[in-house]
Amino acid sequence: MSRERLSVVVTRRLPEAVETRLSELFDVRLRDDDTPMTRSELVEALQDADVLVPTVTDTIDAGLIGQAGERLKLIANYGAGVDHIDVETARRRGVLVSNTPGVLTDDTADMTMALILSVTRRLPEGMGTMQKGDWNGWAPTAFLGGRLGGRRLGILGMGRIGQAVARRAAAFGMQVHYHNRRRLRPETERELEATYWESLDQMVARMDILSIHCPSTPSTFHLMNARRLKLIKQTGVVVNTSRGEVIDENALTRMIRSGEIAGAGLDVYEHGTDVNPRLRELPNVVLLPHMGSATVEGRIEMGEKVIINIKTFEDGHRPPDQVVPAML
Repeated sequence: MSRERLSVVVTRRLPEAVETRLSELFDVRLRDDDTPMTRSELVEALQDADVLVPTVTDTIDAGLIGQAGERLKLIANYGAGVDHIDVETARRRGVLVSNTPGVLTDDTADMTMALILSVTRRLPEGMGTMQKGDWNGWAPTAFLGGRLGGRRLGILGMGRIGQAVARRAAAFGMQVHYHNRRRLRPETERELEATYWESLDQMVARMDILSIHCPSTPSTFHLMNARRLKLIKQTGVVVNTSRGEVIDENALTRMIRSGEIAGAGLDVYEHGTDVNPRLRELPNVVLLPHMGSATVEGRIEMGEKVIINIKTFEDGHRPPDQVVPAML
């Protein structure tokens, strides 16, 4: 690459420390507000930049990449998931794609446990009672939930985050089970005290809590469809901090409303911000606005990875977190 400073366009506001460092190193164009770029703004960015730094809220599809200028050589995603980027089309155009894996593992695993506790111990109902001033004192049968110790936790997707959840669940005395595309190494299974299920259907039918941690791909779209959701025990709980498209949200809503599933904790939704309004009405459902990775530390570490990927590319090397189609 030329020693002339790279032109970098950032599509959303990032933590101040990250924006400052980007400005020091590159010819960077930052956002003045935190609204997502329009498609026309993304087209303009792709035509003028050497590097685009998008987020999960930006759809970088084949049509958009097809309008990129000759200068564009790297899409340095601010986030681990890249299902919003057409990686194959980028590759054909000679554009590299990188992401920020690993730095959000603990934050997302912590939030998963928070959702599990919130649903099983009925925290939103208790908070609502206090906020409305309706609490009349302790009672032996009020707000009864269930303890986590001894419950079976089924983890769908045993990558970094799934394994981090398994370790936390074990500390609560839960029995850890999992289904994954590839079985873990025996030593990892022993360390996690995790039981592998080759059949997702068989695992789902026997779990008390199902926690979803798989990426969004064509093969995982509605992986938890109506048929599979019906396998869950009536006392079962579903938690999702991965991608909303993995669950048939309408089917889940119907089954919770009818009492076929005991509750759910959701941080992601099938249609983004367009959440099924009936979900909001259910007291046994905890809804969060995609907060799983929302820590100051995590966001700064994401930015540091973006900077390392761009700087490594500028120095003539492949970004350490390059994403290729075979990985997806």
